[in-house]
Amino acid sequence: MTRTVLVPSSLVRESRDKREATRKLGYVARAATVFRIDRLLVFPDREGERRWDDGFVRTVLAYAATPPYLRKEAWGRREELECVGVLPPLRAVAQTGSESDGSGSLRQGIVTEVGPDGRVRVNCGLQHPASLLVPPGMAVEEGERVTIRVSSRRPLRARIVDESPPGLSVWAEELETALSRDDAGVRIAASRHGEELDATRLGELAPRVRDGFTAVFGSPERGLPEILGVHPPRVDPRDEQWSPESDHESPGDAPDGTRSHEPAARFDLWLNTVPHQGSEVVRTEEALFATLACLNLR
Repeated sequence: MTRTVLVPSSLVRESRDKREATRKLGYVARAATVFRIDRLLVFPDREGERRWDDGFVRTVLAYAATPPYLRKEAWGRREELECVGVLPPLRAVAQTGSESDGSGSLRQGIVTEVGPDGRVRVNCGLQHPASLLVPPGMAVEEGERVTIRVSSRRPLRARIVDESPPGLSVWAEELETALSRDDAGVRIAASRHGEELDATRLGELAPRVRDGFTAVFGSPERGLPEILGVHPPRVDPRDEQWSPESDHESPGDAPDGTRSHEPAARFDLWLNTVPHQGSEVVRTEEALFATLACLNLR
């Protein structure tokens, strides 16, 4: 099960200064962490960008997702990170393995030194860097991030494992590419023009998103219809509504079973998770909390 969230590079287009933009991105990263999102991707919206571009958005989000004990070594000093002191702490829970008593937690580490004997020194946030063996067939370089499984801290027992680093991953990706992934799951466009979510629809949706989903959000004053060039009436509830039984039927399906290459057509559902909103504008970070809270229900 993979949970993916996409936000546009124009996410902080209305921010007055770097401090405000950084704080906004911090709440986006926090929403993704609270609801155990695996991938937080930034897709390009060049027309909507103003002072802050995709490089700034991606860098701040990736910094926020980095464990605090690795931030200084991983990022150093960068212009984009001048105001990271305002970021809210994510406090992500540890991912544990199958060992007894809750041991065997996964941690991120950074290789600080590569030795000639198949061992490397790794900073993984413990009291001292650990000297660990590199698994057979695995090559690592200085500065590379690795995944460490720690089964005991006193005495230290840890090993490098050939797995993806735990926690939230952040990178840039084209919207079309993200929606085309084999593990995209249910593809959801979050929009005030979408179908209003109610108890009945939520009950139908919950079993499907349990196997994974990809949720896409717009930016201030530029919702997904504006970003994708879709007129709002085209994304209102359709005559043939999506249902749990329509696994292979969506607005993006062609008669021969292939998928359309138009990003707007690749969504399985346009969803409004804040029906009857009391504010003229729902901010992106607010929409994330509202949408992901619904998708998190079992």
